[in-house]
Amino acid sequence: MTSSALVPSTAPEHFAERTAEVSRSTAETRIRVRVNLDGTGQARLGTGIGFFDHMLEQIARHGLIDMEVDCDGDLHIDGHHTVEDVGITLGQAFARAVGDKKGIRRYGHAYVPLDEALSRVVIDFSGRPGLHLHIPFTAASIGGFDTQLTYEFFQGFANHAAVTLHIDNLKGINAHHQCETVFKAFARALRDALARDPRAAGTIPSTKGAL
Repeated sequence: MTSSALVPSTAPEHFAERTAEVSRSTAETRIRVRVNLDGTGQARLGTGIGFFDHMLEQIARHGLIDMEVDCDGDLHIDGHHTVEDVGITLGQAFARAVGDKKGIRRYGHAYVPLDEALSRVVIDFSGRPGLHLHIPFTAASIGGFDTQLTYEFFQGFANHAAVTLHIDNLKGINAHHQCETVFKAFARALRDALARDPRAAGTIPSTKGAL
C-alpha cells in the first residue's frame, strides 16, 4: 500500500470543492474511492496489485489529485476484476467530483517520455464515453500485472467518467516504461482538462450549453 495523509483542499475559497467518495460492491470486488480534484497529489492506495498501485500513484502525483483507493478483489482468480472495477469506480468518482463542468478547460493533452518510451494522451470531458487505445506492449506482464488490463482500466474509467480518451504509446521497448508513460501522460492530460479557466468562470465549455 502506498500511503500518506490527505490534506485539505487548497482551492480558492470562491471555488466549489471538487471532491467525491464512491463505494462499489459486487461478488467480485469491494471498492471505496475518494478523490479531491484540487489536491496536491497525495495518495493512499491498496488494490493488492503492487504495479497497479504504482500506476495509480502516477495519476495522483502528476495530476495533482488527492486519491484514496481501497479494493478487496478476487485476486485468487486474477487481477482482471480488480483493475476493471477500480477503473469504473474511479470514473464514477471523477464524474461526481467535476459536477456540471462549469469553468473547466474541458480538453487536455500531454506527451510524456521515459527513457526510450514516449506516450501521448488526449482527453475531452465531453459527456460522451469513448476510448481509442494503442499500446503495443513488448511484454505480457509487468511485476505480476497483466498488460492487457491497461485497456480494461481505461475502458472502465472512460465509460463512467463520460470522457473521450485517446491513448497512444508512440515508442517503447521496455513494457514498464511504456505503461508508466501512458499513466503519467493521462495524469497530465487530466490536470490540463480539469484546470479552471478564469476567463470562462461560470460557463459550460460547449456551444450546446451542457456537457
